[in-house]
Amino acid sequence: MRPVVESLEESRIREVANAGMGRKDVLRFWFGESDEVTPEFIRDAAIASLNAGETFYAHNLGLPELRHAIAGYTHSLHPQQPTDHWFDRIAVSSGGVNGLMLASQTLVEAGDEVVVVTPAWPNLVAQPQIMGARVRTVPLTVAANGAWVLDLQALLAAVTPATRLLIVNAPNNPTGWTLSRPEQQAILDHCRRTGTWILADEVYERLYYAGDSANGAAPSFLDVAGPDDRLIVAHSFSKSFLMTGWRLGWLVLPPALTHAVGKLIEFNTSCAPVFVQRAATVALQRGDEVTPALVKHLQACRDTLVPLLQAVPGVTLANPNGGMYAFFRLEGHDDCLDAAKRLVREAGLGLAPGSAFGPEAAGWLRWCFASRDLHRLEQGVERLRGWLEGRPGL
Repeated sequence: MRPVVESLEESRIREVANAGMGRKDVLRFWFGESDEVTPEFIRDAAIASLNAGETFYAHNLGLPELRHAIAGYTHSLHPQQPTDHWFDRIAVSSGGVNGLMLASQTLVEAGDEVVVVTPAWPNLVAQPQIMGARVRTVPLTVAANGAWVLDLQALLAAVTPATRLLIVNAPNNPTGWTLSRPEQQAILDHCRRTGTWILADEVYERLYYAGDSANGAAPSFLDVAGPDDRLIVAHSFSKSFLMTGWRLGWLVLPPALTHAVGKLIEFNTSCAPVFVQRAATVALQRGDEVTPALVKHLQACRDTLVPLLQAVPGVTLANPNGGMYAFFRLEGHDDCLDAAKRLVREAGLGLAPGSAFGPEAAGWLRWCFASRDLHRLEQGVERLRGWLEGRPGL
């Protein structure tokens, strides 16, 4: 076994979830997914594809129909380029995770330096490490109100001509931090000077609540970059279309990379299943029936949960501008993995430990607020409050 594989940490989120699996009394907010089922018309498209016998291989880069649909969707959010401009830049992947790994496989060799903005979903650090890269992190800092903010000058100082790749996830999992357009422009300009690639994980682009966007999307590197910039943007159908279990995503690439990524897809997964791609095509065609209502509901979830948590003694929490998470510090519980396990065991409350996202997040907990039932969020806060006060949680 390669030492880097042997040294990979198991998911601390899974470690907590495994402690509560099979218990019906646990309120589960640990994973990053909604508890709402994929809309019926999307499921029906997959069923129709299967009934039509579409059980064979597809093009490595994805069905042309889906790639055109993604191109149109991308153009609707980022209209600086013609629709046709986007098609040759799209590669369909078997989930956002697979897309991010393909990006690392495309760009990173053993010994390369990679910089990652953290806290971050642990895959973003682990994937370049698996490729043999030397990963350095630039942590966000915490403001007095509990908001995580970027020290832009610290990030720019960390990215040098020796840096092969910069990985940025915004809107951010777990903190809800988002990049501003001027920050993106400054990062892009700097990486142009250093020759550094940018991998932008923008899967939460549509889950944005700041209200300063005409198209309902968070600022994207695609709004400031040209087609030939050293930029790869990763997306997924999981969050904005309620399709986590379908495992489908896509990459937006410089045109010169698309064919090469298609070759890598052949050696990883060959292609995404046709019936899943049919479902995704319909999801994009009828996305206005899903995403706006989902975002509106998630904002209601956020606006229900955050004030309740802020009223709990010992909790520090800022209102997140994006994503689907409340990320809060719990005073007196620096060992957040132990706290998360105890909350499952003693209060029936399932949260993710902040340390899963980087050492700088020790003492923090992540609460996924994507719940169909707002009352479940209220119940969860009551269980947390009761646990902190020493009262039985169940």
